[in-house]
Amino acid sequence: MKKFRIVPDIYLCDTAEEFCKAFCIGADDLVFIGRSSWKYFDGLVSGAHVIFRNDYGSGEPTDVLVEKIYEDTKDVPYKRVIAVGGGTIIDVAKLLALKTYTPVLDLYDRKIPLERTKELVIVPTTCGTGSEVTNISILELTARHTKMGLSDDALFANSAVLVPELLNGLPYQFFATSSIDALVHATESFLSPKATPFSREFSIRAAELILGGYRRIKDEGADAREKLYGDFLLASAYAGIAFGNAGTGAVHAMSYSFGAAYHVPHGEANYVLYSAVFRAYQKLNPSGDIALLRKVMSPFLDCYEDKAFDALSSLLEIILPLKPMSAYGTKEADIAVFTENTMTKQQRLMANNYVMLSAAQVEEIYRSVL
Repeated sequence: MKKFRIVPDIYLCDTAEEFCKAFCIGADDLVFIGRSSWKYFDGLVSGAHVIFRNDYGSGEPTDVLVEKIYEDTKDVPYKRVIAVGGGTIIDVAKLLALKTYTPVLDLYDRKIPLERTKELVIVPTTCGTGSEVTNISILELTARHTKMGLSDDALFANSAVLVPELLNGLPYQFFATSSIDALVHATESFLSPKATPFSREFSIRAAELILGGYRRIKDEGADAREKLYGDFLLASAYAGIAFGNAGTGAVHAMSYSFGAAYHVPHGEANYVLYSAVFRAYQKLNPSGDIALLRKVMSPFLDCYEDKAFDALSSLLEIILPLKPMSAYGTKEADIAVFTENTMTKQQRLMANNYVMLSAAQVEEIYRSVL
């Protein structure tokens, strides 16, 4: 038996000011935000306790970062967490709303019960993670040299708020990697054995919006994205709903070790593995649901069904040139370590694969993108 649901409540606001007025942000709130977004909120969150993501370093979220934030906020009597940012801020904020979230390693090992005691409001500032509508928090566990996901209903936000204004000024690189991440979410969840007719509708709609936007960027140039931020925000949320129900698979599982080892942003790490994993799926079972995915995607790519993945790769190459793992510093010796980590630490995700992959097949995929 399969089920489908949409959590949390989702709101659409044109501006940050509209959001702040609607949610009456004030003294009982902990606002976790990036400094680049603060200009939209300065003067609108009077009395709230504000912490800036930039004060805790840069890069992907880690257990060390969370422990530092805990030390700085453990005596703050907040009742609600307002998270305004990208994947790092959102993943960390989900933990800040819990009753107990340290030691972080114990939390991820399920030695600490997950109990949310604060209200959580998430406002994404990129168009890729979809994490505003999922119950998953992903951190790099530094002592273990890998990323791990924690999934529990206690990590669902109470409210997700989409504000296109907050994407203004988003650097093209971040736009490209985050929107590709959303496309990976949409297509991996479409192929998941946990997919339902409902989740696939969200996968398809997300892919349609993203690929349609990419074709406009191809024809009109990078600045065309600025007129499409609302569409890309919706696509990210649609993809988040899809993978929140059906899960992601080997692309994410395999990207975690690579991304953690060489500090590659999440969406970019996924992109490196994306086509290679789908080529392996295609080779191993070309006539299953992957044929349906090709059929669904071909109209958005303006190509014949059998050319869908080739056309997709060509379009993505225009949006963001693809680099091999070696360009980020990966060595031949890393492949065995990445493979072992994938097969032993990422089974939550590998269980969602379209085709089950052996260690030898995973290693072969890594080698193909080295």
